[in-house]
Amino acid sequence: MSRYLLQRLLSLALVLLVAVSLSFALVHLLPGDPVELMLDGNLGGLQATPEQEAALRHELGLDRPIAEQYLAFLGNALTGDFGRSIASGQPAVLAIAEAAPASLALLALALPLSLLAGVAVAVAATLTRRRVLSGALAGLAVLGVSMPGYWLGILLIEGLSFRLPLFPATGNEGVRSLVLPAVTLAVPSAGMIAQVLRGSLRHALAEPYVTTALAKGASPVRVNLRHALRNAALPAVTVVGMLTGGLIGGATVAEIVFGRAGLGRLLVTAIAHRDMTVVQAMVVFVGAAYIVLNLLIDLLYSWLDPRVTAGRPAGRTT
Repeated sequence: MSRYLLQRLLSLALVLLVAVSLSFALVHLLPGDPVELMLDGNLGGLQATPEQEAALRHELGLDRPIAEQYLAFLGNALTGDFGRSIASGQPAVLAIAEAAPASLALLALALPLSLLAGVAVAVAATLTRRRVLSGALAGLAVLGVSMPGYWLGILLIEGLSFRLPLFPATGNEGVRSLVLPAVTLAVPSAGMIAQVLRGSLRHALAEPYVTTALAKGASPVRVNLRHALRNAALPAVTVVGMLTGGLIGGATVAEIVFGRAGLGRLLVTAIAHRDMTVVQAMVVFVGAAYIVLNLLIDLLYSWLDPRVTAGRPAGRTT
């Protein structure tokens, strides 16, 4: 297990290095002079003076050789120093730290909702013996996957904020303001989880150990939940990891639709103002979040199937 963990940490460290390098390349891949772009986006259309351009170029280190800039950027990234926001003047890391709690609270509610709904639909679809009900549940999963997040958010605001004033339409005030954006994020993810898990459960329920458990008198519910679900969860765990990463991006849409402050709105605002220091820090932050998430998924996967850490294919038994 320790060797497997070390291998995963080394590979994820390489991925983080790539993310940091891409963040550095953002400034240099932009068409035109990045300093002029940043100043034009933050001076309200006024022409920047040569002194302002020179000061910003020196502050960003863009007046040094490219190799020296890259090494300095790597060193600063290791210490969490990405410079100051061009728009607000505060450190870019501080801007992210202030916006992160609102987005993390949204994700902390959306992920359990998507898991509970997805697992419930998948288990119900495999437990029922009525083909019509099973097909309806499968169709419900497809509908959830195909529903655009911004459209679902607008529907929820119209139905549960304007027509039935149960939840606030916008803002960051209290748990009630989290419900609608969390549901908006959870529905597509729940549909995908339900689709994958339903197929895995159908395959697992056809295995001989299920027949043996039923022959011993175990109820279908017990067999489904206790025996089949753990084996069927392996593909679903991988999908959950991918979807959780997608929730980070989906939070941007939800925060815009519901007028919430968070990482998504911070990123959109930084791009609109060409605040590249904040954009660079966001790229590294999201990359690091993906890395930590993938590490947790790998550890969970190895716990569900110890053959992963032993280096054997998950589908082979010995």
